[in-house]
Amino acid sequence: MPTLSSTELAYTGRATLTEGLKPRLEVEEYFRRSGRTLRKGRFRLWFNMHVKTALLKLAFKLSGIYGRGIRNSTALAMRKVEFQFSGLPSAFRGFRILHLSDFHVDGVDGLAERLEAMLKDLRPDLCVFTGDYRFELMGSCEAVYPRMRKIVSSICAAHGTLAILGNHDAAEIAYRLEEMGVTMLVNEAVELRKGESSIWIAGLDDQFDYRCADLPRALKTVPKNAFTILLAHDPQLYEEAVERGVALYLCGHTHAGQIRLPFLGAVKKNAPVPRKLVQGKWAAGNMQGYTSWGAGCSTIPVRYNCPPEIAVIELRGD
Repeated sequence: MPTLSSTELAYTGRATLTEGLKPRLEVEEYFRRSGRTLRKGRFRLWFNMHVKTALLKLAFKLSGIYGRGIRNSTALAMRKVEFQFSGLPSAFRGFRILHLSDFHVDGVDGLAERLEAMLKDLRPDLCVFTGDYRFELMGSCEAVYPRMRKIVSSICAAHGTLAILGNHDAAEIAYRLEEMGVTMLVNEAVELRKGESSIWIAGLDDQFDYRCADLPRALKTVPKNAFTILLAHDPQLYEEAVERGVALYLCGHTHAGQIRLPFLGAVKKNAPVPRKLVQGKWAAGNMQGYTSWGAGCSTIPVRYNCPPEIAVIELRGD
């Protein structure tokens, strides 16, 4: 992983990737054998894939807005977000994090190329992915890899790219992303050092469908009172993160609703959390958070009043 000479990226007690993925691999095998997930039975999965999606597409086409929704799906917005923290080490003031989430990259043609064009001239200090690289919940991942390789190769972050898996992702994606130069975090943390100062980045496995997130394990090596950023696929573990002293919670999954009504916002929250956590900046207790609007689309490749995004987050001290 490329680094600045003044900065050390230290791994403390990092398990092998296979060891970290063992709980997910067991759940994945259950999905394969049973034809269902922990949340959805066989019929619901079949209905969603073959009936619900077709009905939604038909409704959008009959209303004359389907083409606009398709065009909206690659109209990426660049959002610059600042967070202020009293406990941020001075060496990390101005530290810039490129946050990308919910690519579903094999489901939207042209998205990888659009991301490549927008990312190639950015120079963040660190890039993070918060999951969901595949469009479907099950099936082959092969269409994901050429497009993710295009995206990863366009990123020039001084301290590389850290990533977690989402609820759409097979475990094999973790291995393939690491082959591309991405460092996967599976219920573990890494320390980012500048001289005598450091911050910690912890990453969780998916809680939404796989129920494999283990926050105590992820924070096991993190010293007490260390400035900690948590990568989670969705926002639902925010209360536990507050209790454990996390400073910044970065997540995605919700797509900010993907379909939003004027004045009313997201038609569907997509996560069992308060509505304020569905998109953008938020705060809970002493913790701040950011829920990405997502780069891609789920279920159907359209967006309405809800542009996909690239977020550049800057850390500032009080």
